[in-house]
Amino acid sequence: MLLFYIIISLVIIQRLTEVFIAKRNEKKMLAQGAYEVGASHYPYMVALHISFFVSLIAEVLIFERGISPLFPLFLLIFLFVQCLRIWCLATLGTFWNTKIIILPGANVVSKGPYLFIKHPNYVVVCIEIVLLPLMFQAYLTALCFTLLNLAMLSVRIPLEENALSEATNYNEEFKKKISAS
Repeated sequence: MLLFYIIISLVIIQRLTEVFIAKRNEKKMLAQGAYEVGASHYPYMVALHISFFVSLIAEVLIFERGISPLFPLFLLIFLFVQCLRIWCLATLGTFWNTKIIILPGANVVSKGPYLFIKHPNYVVVCIEIVLLPLMFQAYLTALCFTLLNLAMLSVRIPLEENALSEATNYNEEFKKKISAS
């Protein structure tokens, strides 16, 4: 159980740090003329992520879930995913945010993990939402929040892509990737 508390505490601290970074980046971007898209769904996304941790902790404690027999493998994948998360944040720099912040006329980032995947940070979140509960046999949380997150992303990704298409060179960059494949 100590391992569960350590890992969950570290992940929550990581998320709180990311919120601080996002707020700082948002201020910088807004000062340059950026604007937010999809503000109406953002509180639901925050609620989803907070509820995920509440559900995970509750399921592990109430149902006395233990460490998965596949924990070493899951931990290895989790550490790899954390490296990918850091790569995403470092690559986007001040463009990284938890909100959809659009800077008109900006060139979209098409290096780092964005060279290979359109939305690597969303891939990271999807993997984590499955992986963290599986590490501690919290199967109900893994299933429910995977589905809820997919529903959220089905709203968020089209909003983000439409906004990027309208205000940046997103379409040109995407066409380059398709023709290079």
